[in-house]
Amino acid sequence: MTESHDDRVGTRVVHRRYVPYSHAHYAGNLVDGAYSLGLFGDVATDMCIRTDGDEGLFASYTDVQFRAPVRAGDVLEVTCELVRAGTRSRVMDFAVHVVARGAATLDNPGAAEVLVPPVVATTATGTVVVP
Repeated sequence: MTESHDDRVGTRVVHRRYVPYSHAHYAGNLVDGAYSLGLFGDVATDMCIRTDGDEGLFASYTDVQFRAPVRAGDVLEVTCELVRAGTRSRVMDFAVHVVARGAATLDNPGAAEVLVPPVVATTATGTVVVP
């Protein structure tokens, strides 16, 4: 099967996740960058199951960029798109978008807002191998 004739290329997977306050590690309720990479692993696994019937195994990341902070109280949309499929390797583009964010005040500690447009927080390209 060649890359240009693989009908799986272009397949997208989207997950949404609320970031709990228990994941904050730094001042300002910031979450560490590894949190986004873990989410990329989740969508990559979903992608491999959908396209190959196997969970696959992450081999590498390239071009990881932390573009904006991820904070506890955020709602994240994590996307994965299959951009190239070799015999056993799958190359995927990933992104974390912050689609909603906590906006607590003293009077309304549970306040939150939808972000329009969403904020691109993390991007990467990764390679996964499947049997």
